Amino acid sequence: MVQVVEISEAAAFHVKEMMRHNGEEGSLLRVAVNGGGCSGLTYGLGFEPVQSETDILLNQHGLQIIVAKEDVDVLEGTQVDYKESLMGGGFTIENPNAILSCGCGTSFRTAKKVGAPADC
Repeated sequence: MVQVVEISEAAAFHVKEMMRHNGEEGSLLRVAVNGGGCSGLTYGLGFEPVQSETDILLNQHGLQIIVAKEDVDVLEGTQVDYKESLMGGGFTIENPNAILSCGCGTSFRTAKKVGAPADC
């Protein structure tokens, strides 16, 4: 079975650092899909204090991750990583379900969900 979302060890480390810095220790990391962007869908990463009934819970690298059940089909197999470069570092998201991405790389579309494109 394919994991819904896989968080790399580097990404988990940086998420935990952000939690400590923002006083969010013990929170859950939400990985979400939102409408918008040039292609119709955008990713969301954020902290939440509790899991809702409509979430699934994943545990990876000592990090608790929640995904809404309605986002599972769109996110299945998605990999979240953190990469450093000379220009700085940041999170990268690789989604095997994306069939179209915008030029800036922040929005996407899948065969199952088109979303609602917005002006960039």
